[in-house]
Amino acid sequence: MSDTPTHDGPTKGPNRRAFLRGAAATGVGLAATAKATAQDTPDPLITEMQDWASSTGEGVDASPYGMPIQFEGDVVRRNVPWLTADVISSINFTPIHALDGTITPQGCAFERHHSGAIELKKEDYRLMINGLVDRPLVFSYADLERFPRENRTYFLECAANTGMEWAGAQLNGSQFTHGMIHNMEYSGISLRTLLEEAGLDAAGDLADKWVYVEGADASSNGRSIPMEKALDDVLVAFKANGEALRMEHGYPVRLVVPGWEGNMWVKWLRRIEVTDHPIESREETSKYTDTLADGTSRKWTWIMDAKSVVTSPSPQMPITHGKGPLVITGLAWSGRGAISGVDVSIDGGKTWQKARLAKEGEKMALTRFYLDINWDGSEMFLQSRAHDDTGYVQPTKAQLREVRGENSVYHNNCIQTWWVKENGESENVEVSS
Repeated sequence: MSDTPTHDGPTKGPNRRAFLRGAAATGVGLAATAKATAQDTPDPLITEMQDWASSTGEGVDASPYGMPIQFEGDVVRRNVPWLTADVISSINFTPIHALDGTITPQGCAFERHHSGAIELKKEDYRLMINGLVDRPLVFSYADLERFPRENRTYFLECAANTGMEWAGAQLNGSQFTHGMIHNMEYSGISLRTLLEEAGLDAAGDLADKWVYVEGADASSNGRSIPMEKALDDVLVAFKANGEALRMEHGYPVRLVVPGWEGNMWVKWLRRIEVTDHPIESREETSKYTDTLADGTSRKWTWIMDAKSVVTSPSPQMPITHGKGPLVITGLAWSGRGAISGVDVSIDGGKTWQKARLAKEGEKMALTRFYLDINWDGSEMFLQSRAHDDTGYVQPTKAQLREVRGENSVYHNNCIQTWWVKENGESENVEVSS
C-alpha cells in the first residue's frame, strides 16, 4: 500500500490512514504533494535558531487592549466605493472568507449607517417608552443595568446582502457577495420586560398592536415591529461578545431582532412607542421593500430566509497547496429557525454531498459547515444549499427570479456558485439551471 495520500477524484474524502502516514513521512502534512522534496532538504525554520527564540518578547502591558497581530492585517472590513454616494450613508463587509467558527469579532463585523456612526456616552443615554402604555417611562443606562439579563447568539444580516447579484454575477469574493452579516453573542434585556414595566393594559388587545422604534442618530432609522415579535425574542442589548457594543454597532444600546433584516436592529436606541398601526416611515416604504417583476413592491418582508455560502475556496481564498486533501468550508443561517443540514456540490448542482456541521444548528445563528475531499486538480463549480428545521430549502437564483424577476435588491438568498479553476483560483459565476 502506498505511503502517500490517495487521490481518487474530487468527490471522495481523503484516506485518513494513508494521509497520516504520508504526513509523518514527509513532515509537511497537507503540503506533502506540493513539497515532496522537503523530506530531503533541511528546513532552516527547524534546524536553525530563529530571532523569536533567542530574545525576549513584549511585556504584558505592551498592548492594554489586545489587537490582532500584524500578520493578520488583511483580515479587515472593506467597502466598495462605487456602491454608494458617500461613506456616511453606506455599508462595508465582514471578511467572512478569512474567518472560521461562527462568532464574528466586533472589530471586523460589517457596518451599515444611514447618517454615520455617532459618539454617545452612557451618562447621556436615555431610552423612552411611550404611546399606548400605562406609564410612559424614561430609562438611563444605569437603569437598564438593573434589569434581569439574557445572553443570546444571533446573526444580523442586512436585507441587501447579495443584492448586487440579482441580475448576474457581479462582485468577486464572498466578503463582497455575502459579507453584510455578522454573528455575535448579545447581552441585554428582553424587550417584553421593559414593555411590561411600562404596562400594556392601556393598549387593550395586543394582537393588532405595534411598536415603533427609532435611534438617536440624525437618520433615526425608525421601524415598525408587530407586537407579537416585540414580545417574543427581541432584546435591548448593551454588550456583544462579552464587551460593550462598538460605536459603529450602536454603543451604548441597540435593538436585537432575531432572524429579521438588519435595519430593524435599530442602533443608539432612543425611543419605543406602542401604537395601534405601523408608522410607514421612510425606511419601510421608500426602502426595504421588494420590487417584483410586474413593478409592484411588497413590504413587511422582514424574515431572512435560509441561506449559505462557501467561504473557502472562493475568489479571496484560492487553493495554494495543489492537489490532495482540501477542506471546503462555509456558513449557513436561517431567520426562521435552525440550520438542519447543508449540501455541497462541486459540479454546479448536478450532484450533492452532505456537509458536516461543526455543531448542531442554533436558531437564528450562523452554522459552520465543512466538506473534506481529495481534490484531483480539475475545475469545480462550488455551491452550497442550506436546509432549516422548518423544511425550507435554499433556492436557486432561477427559482427566485421566477417569482421576483430581476429588479429586486433585498432578500436574495440564492445558491452561490464559485468557479474553481485548475490553478486553484476562483471566480464568481452563474450556472444555467
